Amino acid sequence: MTWEADGVLGLDLVDPEGKPLPAWTPGAHIDLHVGGQIRQYSLCGDPGDSARYRVAVLDEPASRGGSRHVHTRLRPGETVAVKGPRNHFALADAPSYLFIAGGIGITPILAQAREATRLGRPWQLWHGGRSRASMAFGDELGALAEQAQRAGVDGTLRFRPQDEHGHLDLVHILAQAGQDTAVYCCGPEPLLAAAEAACAERGLGDRLHVERFAAVAAEPPADGERGFTVECARSGGTVTVGPDESVADALERAGVAVETSCRDGICGTCETRVLAGTPDHRDMLLSAEEHAAGKSMMLCVSRCASDRLVLDL
Repeated sequence: MTWEADGVLGLDLVDPEGKPLPAWTPGAHIDLHVGGQIRQYSLCGDPGDSARYRVAVLDEPASRGGSRHVHTRLRPGETVAVKGPRNHFALADAPSYLFIAGGIGITPILAQAREATRLGRPWQLWHGGRSRASMAFGDELGALAEQAQRAGVDGTLRFRPQDEHGHLDLVHILAQAGQDTAVYCCGPEPLLAAAEAACAERGLGDRLHVERFAAVAAEPPADGERGFTVECARSGGTVTVGPDESVADALERAGVAVETSCRDGICGTCETRVLAGTPDHRDMLLSAEEHAAGKSMMLCVSRCASDRLVLDL
């Protein structure tokens, strides 16, 4: 355990028996079972290191308690349960990359910038935060930029602490994007919403990839919610989902075990394969193409656009 910045604690997680850990790709996160809760943390280490997972946890006293447990109760040598990794923020194949990180959103971006360097692709990384002291991995990012330059890769790093520079100037930052540049943004919701709006104005919406820490409230249908039926293909049960409950809640009410965490459609813990029926997707993870395909859905928020869903449960 190491302090990566003010209020940011870094953890190295290893297998108790020294076994190699499952492989992961930049942008992936793991589920960490702490304090009776399941919380998601982005992997920020080296995918080539199969001996350890590295995460960084921001102390958030107003949160639901996962970060508080890590900061006040978890100690070196203790055993924790980990599930994953899963990746809904994978690095696309692109000629160049523009990375925008706000605060603790630097965690997946760090691994992605490292991967871009390994691939020999040009990149820019703009890192914003409240102050320099609160911005994690400053020295490591600086070393990565130097490594890129030594390798002949155009890797440019820009620190923009808010108390020195104000908020990130997204209009200026996005002006740096080339015709085929992939844009990756992770951080608090106001930054993501601003990035989405700015990219839409510049015609970059299809090249923007974001990862959210909190859900965006969805507007209910104008004619109200409707109930539907869910069939569990493996267990053989049938459950009626009411207008005022989620699929996950209805299944749990009927005694069907469903693993959930965020309950907001942002973590992917409850993603389940759809065998028949048309999901009404309301998550913040799956792409537009994945929504259209309808092969899986998040049970905590998504509903049904048909009368019946058959799930791989």
